Amino acid sequence: HTFKTSGTFTPNSAGNVEYLVIAGGGSGGGQHGGGGGAGGYRTATGFIVSEGANTVTVGAGGAAVSGAANPNTGANGSNSVFSTITSIGGGAGQGWSQGNGATGNTGGSGGGASLNGAGGAGTSGQGNAGGSSTSSSTFPNGGGGGGGAGSVGGTSINLSRAGNGGSGLASSISGTSVTRAGGGGGASHSPHAIGTGGSGGGGNGGQGNSGAGINATINTGSGGGGSGSNTTLSGAGGSGIVIVRYLISSGV
Repeated sequence: HTFKTSGTFTPNSAGNVEYLVIAGGGSGGGQHGGGGGAGGYRTATGFIVSEGANTVTVGAGGAAVSGAANPNTGANGSNSVFSTITSIGGGAGQGWSQGNGATGNTGGSGGGASLNGAGGAGTSGQGNAGGSSTSSSTFPNGGGGGGGAGSVGGTSINLSRAGNGGSGLASSISGTSVTRAGGGGGASHSPHAIGTGGSGGGGNGGQGNSGAGINATINTGSGGGGSGSNTTLSGAGGSGIVIVRYLISSGV
């Protein structure tokens, strides 16, 4: 049972299931912003569900923000829920307007920083921290990468490149291996290299005065890319997904 939007899982009897619950990813920050963090990633087997309706909520991705906004921090993703299992929405990437040393937002995975800040923390068992930024007002190369379910976001490097998004994780719950929940890439100041989105659907960061952040792939819970300038939008986070699998012989 694959839920790309919210609904209910209604078994005829109690039984054991396998689940994958991914929250919505965070959006990138504005104007040389950090990448958005991936939504929390939780999966397990042998989970006991009750007979009747079990709530399924699929979290939305964080909305894109304008680089000209003040503050221009991105938006966190929304939580996804299956029965008693909750995955935390991804942390937003930090924007330039928040000033020196501002951190990325916390979340399932943390958002990337901008302007010499630290990446946001991830949630234990669900994701990883965002990348820090060595960028400053003197060397405005760009933001850190958002954290992914599989690894931390990359740190930006002065006069070289913005941070890449952390990698996602693969699951074969749907029958084939699919990677989801990658972090968004940090944006760069021209002519420095952008941060690329993490595997599993993370959006690339934008570059310079015309570089918009790239939206994350929907229903992957990945983070969006940071915005390159104050005239462009950051990338929106990807919506989450909930997948439930069980053996027919289990009687569910």
